Amino acid sequence: MSSKITIKPSGTKKSDEYPTILFYAPEMHNLAEEIRSCSTKNPIELGDIQWNEFPDKWPNIFIRNSDQIRNSHVLFLASLHNPMTIFGQISVLYHLPKYLCRSLKVLLPYFPTGTMERIQIQGEIATAYSLAQMLSSIPLTRTGPSEVVIFDIHALQNQFYFSSNIIVRLESTVGLLLNELKKEENINEKYVIAFPDDGAHKRFSHLFDNTNYSIVICSKIRQDDDQRITTVKEGNSKGYHCMIVDDLVQSGNTLIECAQALLQNGATNVSAFVGHGIFPNESWRKFLHSNNPRVHFHTFYVTNTYPNTQNLIDQPPFKVLSIARILCNICFD
Repeated sequence: MSSKITIKPSGTKKSDEYPTILFYAPEMHNLAEEIRSCSTKNPIELGDIQWNEFPDKWPNIFIRNSDQIRNSHVLFLASLHNPMTIFGQISVLYHLPKYLCRSLKVLLPYFPTGTMERIQIQGEIATAYSLAQMLSSIPLTRTGPSEVVIFDIHALQNQFYFSSNIIVRLESTVGLLLNELKKEENINEKYVIAFPDDGAHKRFSHLFDNTNYSIVICSKIRQDDDQRITTVKEGNSKGYHCMIVDDLVQSGNTLIECAQALLQNGATNVSAFVGHGIFPNESWRKFLHSNNPRVHFHTFYVTNTYPNTQNLIDQPPFKVLSIARILCNICFD
């Protein structure tokens, strides 16, 4: 009797035996810890980066234990929320493949220049294109291009600003809202989904196709005195709790105007959900119940894609939803 001997090539390794290391921007430390905690089946090790500065304020960055990057699956949780943070993080992203990581996945929850994505007047600069090109210059890893994961990008055409040197993966936070609406405290509420403008409707309406929620669309119309007012363009809000859905909020004026229009058309209550709560100059304060805002929002859902969202925890009507579990699944998908 002869037996067949199989010789395993030296140096081969099952894909699940390669370690996974998660590096992160300083502002994303809490979210990185959440992702690690969510990952029970596939362990994630948090990487250690020293984010220091030279006296002239230029970055002085050092990756501790950089030898562990070799042959590891590397994740980087980025937050390019202001120009001062971009250069240091881009520098890290350009160097990680040079330490021979097996793969690199960039988790970029918020693409900050997404609202400046097109040129309408001669002389304008589409900064969305500029940032996309910077990310597209991330070097190849040992197994191919890096992947950049972005949530609720403001304009879908932005994905075509990236070169073929990287893979862009678009995700949405809306699933977190749908989970909230299924909870016991909301199950008997009579909701409709409202969009503040046609752009939000085009971006998000398909995510509600397999639900029983009706749709309401608001729009700004120009009056005789050349002022623009927000009105209900399509759908019925009378007798409903209207959930306004949009990708991001800055000053919040659009949401307030939309809420006023819905209430004037018979809505019994108004809430909101946005993927990215930017709120420059603490504009979120106008929504606090204690400040008696022009419009009383029942609940204002935001996610933690943006670091300043930490300020909204335990501040009614805000409820912060974490994207940690979504990111955890993406890490190994």
